[in-house]
Parts: sequence; structure tokens; C-alpha cells
Amino acid sequence: MATKWKIPAREHLLSRGPMAQKANDFLSRAWQRGWLPAPPLSPDALWDSVAKGSSDPVLCENGGRTGDEVKDFRLRLAALCGSINAEADLNSLGQAMAYGQLTRVIKNRLALGLLWHARPALLDTRLAAPIIVIGHMRSGTTRIHKLLASDPAHSHTRYQDAYHPVPAKLGINRVRSALDLAMLGALNPWLQSIHPMGPKEVEEELAWISAALHHSIYESQWHIPSYSAFSEARDPAPIYSEFARILRTDAATRGIAHLPRVMKVPAFSEDLPALLAEFPDARLVIATRDREAVLKSAVSLCANQMAVQSDTCDVARITSLWEHKIAMRDKRMAKALAGWNGPIAQLHFDELNNDWEAAIRRCYAHLDLPLKDEALAAMRKAMASSSKSPHQAHSEQLQRFAQQG
Repeated sequence: MATKWKIPAREHLLSRGPMAQKANDFLSRAWQRGWLPAPPLSPDALWDSVAKGSSDPVLCENGGRTGDEVKDFRLRLAALCGSINAEADLNSLGQAMAYGQLTRVIKNRLALGLLWHARPALLDTRLAAPIIVIGHMRSGTTRIHKLLASDPAHSHTRYQDAYHPVPAKLGINRVRSALDLAMLGALNPWLQSIHPMGPKEVEEELAWISAALHHSIYESQWHIPSYSAFSEARDPAPIYSEFARILRTDAATRGIAHLPRVMKVPAFSEDLPALLAEFPDARLVIATRDREAVLKSAVSLCANQMAVQSDTCDVARITSLWEHKIAMRDKRMAKALAGWNGPIAQLHFDELNNDWEAAIRRCYAHLDLPLKDEALAAMRKAMASSSKSPHQAHSEQLQRFAQQG
């Protein structure tokens, strides 16, 4: 039975859309019968498949980056590929999707390096003090992010900027993003209910830390415990240096460096010291929610992603992953915030549900920011729009899963 958002019922956590199943079956047959070659997931093969199209891959790889940052990426790529091949148990569609994601990361990395070599001044772009939303995935960070981003006095990242960070003319990145989302929507009919997206819509910067191979986006799709452990234990400074370079490039290209950027990625809570070293003048907004509600929603999101790309997903294993992530992020966040003296506001999920305007007024006061009438008007419009969002269907999915026990 479809919901009013025309999203098919998601019968269980590991449901897979019919198009994903058809694509997986086709790829399996094509590889078995030799119609198409199976994409390799080794670091050398991935790198060579992209670098062979570059006129000077060494220059591109090093552009704007230190030698240690170059080494960090190469080491992460080898460790990630090793974990995927040994642990992820990807199906044919998952293997193709992994190949596509990782080659895009390398392609963007080389293109950005070439850009920074040609235009080093981009990396000196002065940024207004950002507003950074910190909190667990599914704790209300997206709602806070979109409310604050609605304020005309602020700037934000769009989906097309996040997933296509190399500047392009004639709206090409918008077209690419629309095609990406159309393909993802066809493969995963519940994607928009879990995390609504559009090319020009407000989007978190997850893709920018993923561009330097932070584990967060990959562990939500694939079972890669050894890479998660490797990355969690590794210094994230090279990741946030790359993040800052992409942010400065985006801000300069779009002419919005003078406006405070509202940013959020749940994984920020793991890496606050490295993040705040890049943005020591930041204002912080901490999102909180009941732990059990966060866990259930995070497991739902992760299971939805994994079910498309592997035939051996295990809900208990996914739950264990997110129990670990929540505990680890809580611990790291508390330690980092204990030494933080900058502006900070805290917003609880239930508070936003009950009276979001009062919560936002208090948030602005704690951050010492002016809240103008035009900002409130824009926020009311955003809230009215969100009431019609397909994201509402995710609550129905969670209720169904709870009833299933």
C-alpha cells in the first residue's frame, strides 16, 4: 500500500526495491556470461582507471595538498579497498556502485588538485565564522540545519555543490545531480523518505569529508568494520584540511564567503578537535534526542542503504555498529566540548517539535546572532514545505518496524 507521498510500503528493514533487484540480476548475468567486465575494487585499478585520463596526475594529486595529505589518502584508499573485498560481501550492484563512488572520489580529487594548482588564491579565501550543527544522525540536525540555512543572512551548501564540488559552467553540476538522484531514486524508492534531497536543496557536507575517505558514508552502505576501526583511530586532520579547501573553493566560486556557512555532518561529532582547528571562530549548535529513538532511526537508514548492495545484511550487526557509533561519538563530543569556549546553543528534538520558533529564538540568543523578521518568515516557509515532504513517510516505516517487534 503506497503512502500519500506515493512511496511504496517498506515492509521490513532490509526491503530492496524491484529496480535494484533487476539491476543486480542483470549485472550478475552480464559478468558471468562475459558481456561486461566486472569492475575491479583494488586501489591501483581504481586509481589507474581515472588517472590515465589526466594529462599530469602527479601534479593533480599534489595540487594544494601537503605530502602527508597525499600519503594519507593513498593509505586510506588501500585500507578501504581491502576492507570492502574482505568483509563487505557486496552483490553485483553493490560492486558496481562501490566502483562508481570511489572512481568519482578520485576523479574529483584530481580535478580539484588541478584547479588549486592553477588558482591557488582560492585556498586563501577568507570565510565568515561558520555555524556548525553537531549531533547524532537522526537527532534533528537536518531540521536545525535547514531552519538556520533559511536565514538570508546565512549561506549553505546545496546538493549539487556537495556531490559535484568541482566548479562547472552552464549549470552542468545541477544536471549531473538531477541525474544522480533520478538513478538513486529508481534503485531505492525509500531514499527520499529517509533523507529528502534535490539538486538545489540544502545539503550536509558529508560528501566533502567522504572526498578524503572519511569512513562515515561508506560504513553506512557496506559492512567494513576493519576500515571503520582504522579510520576512527587515525588522525582526521588531513580529511578536514581537504574539507576546508573545498569549502573555500565553493564559497569563492559562488561569491558567498562573506556569509556565515551553516554546516552539518553527524560525523563531525567524532572529529570536533580537527574540525574546530580549521574553524576556531565557529558557533556551535548541539542537537540532542532520546538515544533509543536515534538508534532506531539510524539502523533504519543504514539497513536501507546496505540492503541494496549486499545480499547478506544482518540487522543485529547493523544495530551493534550504531550502538558503538553513538557511544563513541557521545564520548568524543563531550571531551571536545569540555574545552570549548566559543558560542554554543543546545536544541532538543522534542523542543523543536513542540515550539520550534521559541527554540530558534533561544538558539540565536545563545549564539549572539540577530534574528530578523525576514529570517523567521523564511523559516516558517521552510517548515510549511517540510510538512509536505516525503520524509514524513519514514515515521510510518519506523512505526511498522516497531509493531513487527
